[in-house]
Amino acid sequence: MRFFLLFSKNILFLCILANIKNVIRQNFIKLYENSLKEHWELPALSDYAGGTTLTYGDLAQKIARLHVLFDKIGIEKGDKIALSGKNHSAWCTVFLATITYGAVIVPVLSYFHPENIEHIIEHSESKLVFMDESVWSQITKGKITVPVFEIPSFKLFQCDDESLWKMVNRWDELCEEKYPDGFRKEQVIYPEIDNSEVICLNYTSGTPGFCRGVMLTANNFAGNVTFADKVNLLFEGERNLAFLPLAHAYGCTFDFLYPLSEGVHITLLDTIPSFRNLVQALQKVKSHIIITVPLTFENIYHRKILPLINKPLMKLLLRTPLINRLVLCKMRFYLMNLFGGNFREVIIGGAALNREVEAFFYQLKFPFTVGYGMTECAPLISYESHRNFVPTSCGKVLEGIMEARIDSADPERIPGEIQVRGENVMKGYFKNPQATAAAFTKDGWLKTGDLGVMDKEKRLYIKGIIKSMLLGPNGQNIYPEEIEARLNSLPYVAESLVVERNGKLVALVYPDHEALNADNIPQEKLPQIMERNRMALNRQLARYEKISKIEIYNAEFEKTPSKNIRRYLYQ
Repeated sequence: MRFFLLFSKNILFLCILANIKNVIRQNFIKLYENSLKEHWELPALSDYAGGTTLTYGDLAQKIARLHVLFDKIGIEKGDKIALSGKNHSAWCTVFLATITYGAVIVPVLSYFHPENIEHIIEHSESKLVFMDESVWSQITKGKITVPVFEIPSFKLFQCDDESLWKMVNRWDELCEEKYPDGFRKEQVIYPEIDNSEVICLNYTSGTPGFCRGVMLTANNFAGNVTFADKVNLLFEGERNLAFLPLAHAYGCTFDFLYPLSEGVHITLLDTIPSFRNLVQALQKVKSHIIITVPLTFENIYHRKILPLINKPLMKLLLRTPLINRLVLCKMRFYLMNLFGGNFREVIIGGAALNREVEAFFYQLKFPFTVGYGMTECAPLISYESHRNFVPTSCGKVLEGIMEARIDSADPERIPGEIQVRGENVMKGYFKNPQATAAAFTKDGWLKTGDLGVMDKEKRLYIKGIIKSMLLGPNGQNIYPEEIEARLNSLPYVAESLVVERNGKLVALVYPDHEALNADNIPQEKLPQIMERNRMALNRQLARYEKISKIEIYNAEFEKTPSKNIRRYLYQ
């Protein structure tokens, strides 16, 4: 039911912001209660590195065990629980245990700088933290004051409460007291949690001043999961390799939450995979669907395809009628096997796919498609099966789930900002009403920050970006302004601009000539100074944010009337 203006503009805005239709009838939490029961004996989660496999029944028992812990600690509905670590069955267990208890999960990318992780835990008001040892070892002692548990062992890293230490030592005993006959299928009963409830704070950044915790509701996830079910991406008993970071909305929803709702067997790859390791894992697991980012495709094209097709003989064969079809067919067969040979579709998201690469794979009739989304939509906005994929597009707006419009006088021809509303749209940013207000139009549409056009069939075509976000090597969000803010505080930097060049981050710097002159520093010393700045800056950044080099600009960057740098001029 749509809401109309009856009383005031404020009421109208609140109604629009509340997702308007509420068409998702499937309760999100009950979806997992049912899936755990229905698929009790089936394999659910396997750790690629360690070889551990949990059935759906095993997973339900581990969730119940954590619920006992939460209850004894005094975790209440709506409390925040932070989670930071590599892809692992224990990570998945904590995530599901949290949301099925009625608490709010705060997944934090383990690749974030330790200071950013500390800030997120504080900003989110987390009452409890789970993290793996590699993350914990980098945390400044004393920065986190709440109890911290290690994953996957669940041993207690830190706690000031002596009674909690004693309780943890009795954890097995407490579980036996609650379930004296062992935990059974019929005991999987989770509380009634309305789809309108916030169940996840997904931080797009942890840097103070840029910190934005996206408030995702059960309905936001349900919109994504039920859509994936509607288009039959996966089926009960099939396999999936989860190699994108699960703390990112894209990997979390489509490599974890959706497959588990269907009874799929998920294998978790716990490291940022090299090209070779990823290929080996795909060939071993033989996924039925592959969720990835453009870099995977682009690496395969540049490492495997280009060296082959640039050979003189191959160029000749590709120009020869009939023979070229045979050659392309063999290439397709080779690439299908490279990806494991068992998949129906590769779904690419997170950023635009290189046009040359896209054209080649399309010519090859390779089963791939490009989708579009953002964390604020948990994440999906548009998708279309590879059978109907149109090159340069990113699919159709999700029918019955999402709506989109183009802020342009001619939405089919003249690019404008893509604006969306619907079931997948976030509730807002946690403790940041200003950012929330800025993210929406006055009539309640979420501003994506992307430029595009939309055809009559509601198919989107990305034409550029308004926002400056870049994509890291494994799908991580990189916000140049945050890096620039740190760089601008270093010696003799007047202003800076971070751009992506050939897959690497480069900082363009306009020096502070006034300060240089005041300190009698000659221009020829600038390269050395900036290299020291680069090294100092990189010590403050996560691995995927590090700057490869600094280029010195001798003129101020061109700016808009509002004094923002015209970034597009320097890409």
